[in-house]
Amino acid sequence: MRVERLTDFEDNSIFTADLVIVGAGPAGLTIATQCAGTGRRVLVVESGIEVETERHSELNAVENIGELRSEAQVRKRIEFHGPQAQLWSPQVQPFGVRCRALGGSTHAWAGKSAPFDVIDFNSRPWVPHSGWPVDRAAIEPYLLRATEVLNLSPMAPTRRFDTEGLHSFYWQFARSRVDKLDVMRFGSEVMAWRPDNLHILLDASVTHVGLSEDGTQFSYLEIASMEGRRARVKAKLCVLAASGIENARLLLASDDIHPNGIGNCHDVVGRYLMDHAAARVGRFSAHEMAAPAKLFGFFGVHHKKRAHMFMHGLALTEQMQEQEQLLNAAIYFSTERAPDDPWDALKKLLRWKSTSINRDLLSVATGSGFLARGIGMKILSDHRTPQVVKDLVINTAIRLSPNMVADEFQSRGLPHKLSGLRIEAICEQMPNPDSRVSLSSRKDRFGTPLARVDWRINAAERHTLLRIAELSRVALVSHGLPAPTLEEWARDRRPEDIVIIDMAHTLGTTRMSDNPKTGVVDRNCKVHGLPNLFVAGGSVFPTSGHANPTLMIIAFAIRLADRLDAELKAA
Repeated sequence: MRVERLTDFEDNSIFTADLVIVGAGPAGLTIATQCAGTGRRVLVVESGIEVETERHSELNAVENIGELRSEAQVRKRIEFHGPQAQLWSPQVQPFGVRCRALGGSTHAWAGKSAPFDVIDFNSRPWVPHSGWPVDRAAIEPYLLRATEVLNLSPMAPTRRFDTEGLHSFYWQFARSRVDKLDVMRFGSEVMAWRPDNLHILLDASVTHVGLSEDGTQFSYLEIASMEGRRARVKAKLCVLAASGIENARLLLASDDIHPNGIGNCHDVVGRYLMDHAAARVGRFSAHEMAAPAKLFGFFGVHHKKRAHMFMHGLALTEQMQEQEQLLNAAIYFSTERAPDDPWDALKKLLRWKSTSINRDLLSVATGSGFLARGIGMKILSDHRTPQVVKDLVINTAIRLSPNMVADEFQSRGLPHKLSGLRIEAICEQMPNPDSRVSLSSRKDRFGTPLARVDWRINAAERHTLLRIAELSRVALVSHGLPAPTLEEWARDRRPEDIVIIDMAHTLGTTRMSDNPKTGVVDRNCKVHGLPNLFVAGGSVFPTSGHANPTLMIIAFAIRLADRLDAELKAA
């Protein structure tokens, strides 16, 4: 494998490849590694470098003209996205979370993975514009291969709950093969694996997608480095795998042959922008949380001598969705940190930011057990600790105490004192053609128009969040658990008061359809009318489901890779 930077080449260089892939995130790297065969030239062009930098992060700038402009939404976005995305800024990215670096969005994700449901692929009369040109059964073989890529187990725990229109749903965490105390980061994974016959070109931002003079096929890419070095990539096949925002932006901005942009003769590119609508619906207090935390905690599953972690939640049944004409949605449970958490107190004291030294000293003193456990985790994560010891300790811990191990992933090894258990809901979005990405009059440093985002939150999402809050309370009580305290908006049935933000699951802007009037790509992810230009990632999804989308993105990437591999062999 070769990893190089555009700035190390002469200006106006020309690169040639059999297959060029735009974007080194999970979709792009999966396709690249699947297609990198002997005697084959596969090139990945990535806008960032091995790690995120402030200069490259500035290229993520978008103009926001839709939702996410209220003070409450901005504050919630900072609280939610800030701790996960190192260089994310609400000023630069008022919508979405993109990471310009080798590994893409996995620099900021939590590793949470789950497949879509059968109903997500179906055409539902109560969900306008729903329905995929492929069904879940056709994707099943690729889902199994995707679980292997993400280091997941195909075997889930048994269903533990099924009442009042809700049933057990499990998310799984993609564990790193490189750092056993972290979730999977695709950049470090591919650098450790270093597959043969793969060329990665970093600091290479695509500024233009070029077609043949007659506009009937892909021809080349124009690329540029941060230092202004320009070059061209010529390839037989091209895949855009640069995110839901960037895929649409590149197609729209490449308008020299087709005035409305590539693949946009029916004005579909950029439309049907979706994310997931999420909200906190209720909580259990500290003295009520033991039983629900045990039932809806984390479960360890062993498969092929590997330990895997699952998070247990509840999802709406298909019958309930159809009966009440609801969108697909689920709830999960997360622990709530206590105000006198010893780690928080210790950090304040060490940074001289304590507003009450005596109180924080008392929290540290009474929380010595938490601190000792945290120090033990830091020792375990040290590079000097033998790998065999790490594997033994972690696999044993997952088997004996999966809740503790999951907490270590989420808190980065710092255990915390808890004050309650939160109930969080996540809901799919209704596909809306007026929710869209278009082009701004503002431009980036390369002269490419910024993406203008007009994300719409529909009444259907708010109603579904209200109903799953109400249904979950009834279902939990009927199961013999304490009654959770619902949020005020749910108690008063005021869905208009829910503060909804984007979850960094940008989907739908180059949707899949067999009809070019309603989609940008066909069922094989090929841009309509262009035999050698393809799109990968969540932007091809016609609907969003409620599940975190990376597992499905990888499954469709593998499916596309098989098709590309066949075409390259034929050529």
